Amino acid sequence: MPITRRAALAAAIAAPAIAHAQAPWPGGSIRIMVPFPPGGSVDTIARLLLPGLQQRLGVPVVVENRSGASGAVGTAVVARDRPDGNSWVLVFDTHAVNGALQPQLGYDGRRDFTPVMLVATSPMLLCTPNAKPWRTLAEVIAAARAQPDTITYGTVGNGSLSHLTMTLLSREAGVSMVHVPYRGGGPMSTAAAAGEIDLVIASRVGLGGQVGNTIRPLAQSGHRRSSALPDLPTIAEQGFPHVAAEAFWGMLGPARIPDAILARFHAALAESLTDPTLRQRLIEGQGVDIVGSTPEAFGRFLDEQMATWLRVVRENNIRAE
Repeated sequence: MPITRRAALAAAIAAPAIAHAQAPWPGGSIRIMVPFPPGGSVDTIARLLLPGLQQRLGVPVVVENRSGASGAVGTAVVARDRPDGNSWVLVFDTHAVNGALQPQLGYDGRRDFTPVMLVATSPMLLCTPNAKPWRTLAEVIAAARAQPDTITYGTVGNGSLSHLTMTLLSREAGVSMVHVPYRGGGPMSTAAAAGEIDLVIASRVGLGGQVGNTIRPLAQSGHRRSSALPDLPTIAEQGFPHVAAEAFWGMLGPARIPDAILARFHAALAESLTDPTLRQRLIEGQGVDIVGSTPEAFGRFLDEQMATWLRVVRENNIRAE
């Protein structure tokens, strides 16, 4: 079941306050792993969170980009790290399906991590470069029916939530389109802006500010319209009621993080999300919905996401590339 954002954030903020005068953080510095290239949504959100964490924890916090295998390469590094509070990873929705797509992943997406927080969610936007002729989703579907396997769409990777959403849409619409996976949101949004692909689907933050400039949105993927784009209809509203999904960003640590360290890090993250400037940059600037869940709620959310999208992977025989 979806987490109620207001209730989740209230619960997170209600956690025991962490006094800024506490002893220095164990180990003296913190790394936030971003398992995707610079410029994508995960990288952007991690860097927006960084100043608040540094201020509240009193130690340097650095972002490290280590991309590959739909986020699995960098995530695996954190899975093997010591649970001392110095290593964390901001995961994307690909985390929910990597285990199903990559049998040799080398870690378990639940067992080998400590859930910290579901930071934010966002509907994905199905967009087309301005030079393309389509103005509605119906026009795209009509073109795909007329010329099968000619229309291309870009995503952040094979088996990503955006890929699975387009797989569901194609199946429900009875069309066949060509999937073009990229190694992250930065390369994908650049290709879309240049008109190298016909369609692109990603969160607004993952599209790197291109929406309304070099590309135009045709539909959003949420269960309901986002308040950030109230005039843009959902995919479901345009004749495909079973196609709905939201991108998500969540913080994990290695398994067996001590309770005291988890509580302190979670509290610093929750406090950061109350900052008005950060909230404006996330909500208005990046188009995401802040959740700020408890660790327990994020764990349940991951269980539900993994079960849902594992079924889609198996039913459509999707393989990692």
